[in-house]
Amino acid sequence: MRLRSLPRLGWNALWTTLFFSSLAQAINVNINDVQSIKDAAKTVSYGAMSYYHGSEPGQIPGAFPTKWWEGSALFMAMLQYQYFTGDDTYNSQVSLGLEWQAGADDYMPKNYSSYLGNDDQMFWGLAAMLAAELEFPDYPTGYSWLALAQGVFNTQVARWDTTACGGGLRWQIFPYEAGYTLKNAISNGGLFQLSARLARYTHNQTYYDWAEKIWDWSCSSPLLNNVTWNVADSTSMDNNCTTQGDNQWSYNYGTYLMGAAYMWNYTNGTEPKWETAVDGLLNRTFDIFFPAAYGGNIMSEVACEPIESCNDNEILFKGLVTSWLAFTALLVPSTYDRILPKLQGSAVAAADTCTGNGNNSCGVRWYTKKWDGWTGMEEEISVADVLSVNLITTKHRGPVTATTGGNSTSDPSAGTGDTSGETVPVSNITTGDKAGASLLTIAFAVGWVGLMAFMVIGGA
Repeated sequence: MRLRSLPRLGWNALWTTLFFSSLAQAINVNINDVQSIKDAAKTVSYGAMSYYHGSEPGQIPGAFPTKWWEGSALFMAMLQYQYFTGDDTYNSQVSLGLEWQAGADDYMPKNYSSYLGNDDQMFWGLAAMLAAELEFPDYPTGYSWLALAQGVFNTQVARWDTTACGGGLRWQIFPYEAGYTLKNAISNGGLFQLSARLARYTHNQTYYDWAEKIWDWSCSSPLLNNVTWNVADSTSMDNNCTTQGDNQWSYNYGTYLMGAAYMWNYTNGTEPKWETAVDGLLNRTFDIFFPAAYGGNIMSEVACEPIESCNDNEILFKGLVTSWLAFTALLVPSTYDRILPKLQGSAVAAADTCTGNGNNSCGVRWYTKKWDGWTGMEEEISVADVLSVNLITTKHRGPVTATTGGNSTSDPSAGTGDTSGETVPVSNITTGDKAGASLLTIAFAVGWVGLMAFMVIGGA
């Protein structure tokens, strides 16, 4: 992801709120009625997909040029919608989009690879992993979903960086990207989650070992405190990861929780380490992101919602985390009764916000239980997520594995032939480099002044 962008809310949104808020009825969902949940999820999923134009003539499947990673969030929402409701309306669009953006079997497509972060690529890997786990049919003439997840894993572990901080994955892939010297929670926690899911699906010890390695490194860094269960957003290589950026974002907690749940399930609950991790992260997630002030069962992105400063990325976090909570409930049965009320309370409140623009557009701040004037694909995705996953009440098992019904084709070497994401270490800047740069700057300045003088005099 790129550096934090500006929020979208402004006077136009305020005016829209005043003008349109009474023109559509809320989506009234009976959270104890399966068909009611399906109907609500259908309405909001349609709203989310109305922003997608990749299947139209002249458009590129799966492409979101200014926010590429969000395509993965949309497709994950639709994969879950199909899985929980049985409605396959969007299957062909999702399948084509996931395949079209695959690059050389590792989600490093040439159109976008020059500015991607490790987190961007990772989310597409998680989308492919979800497709494999939910038995979404492999694309008939392309890469399998499992192979794409393996390709992302292979390219990312090859970037594991030991030049500072004793390990870890950088936020950005290339030295010219802002944030290249940061190691952040979502990149490392995301790779941890992907590794854990690959371990469970394939029963390959290599993936388990990498998941444990990433977890242990995270706990040794400021990113993850396995005593207080605080998850920091980032840490800097500039001071050898001795400090932390402590913004509290729900998806940082959610990705480590999801990975720990997979590790617990894969080891059949025999490793106390993973049970402790699940309990610790779950408690902390509930304490921070389900505020008692809103009743304790409605999720809020507390770092940005109260001050109405959420950007597109941050609006998606609740959808991701409620999805991960739902799968945690299936993977670790002891958490089910604690998680379900949070999902139900959030879904009902979220549906109540969908009264905007005369077409059931949904808002950001679910706890208001009314439309707050925010409109966008991200709002629709998050509400679609929380509605769909409330249908875990109809499922009695976790995602499949290669031995329990999964049939996506494995390719353990996927992504190893792609060099587009390789990076070259940045050398230290020497005095000679600085002197050379100064001479070039002076020469450029003199030339520029001369050119301007010529234009002024010549044009007189």
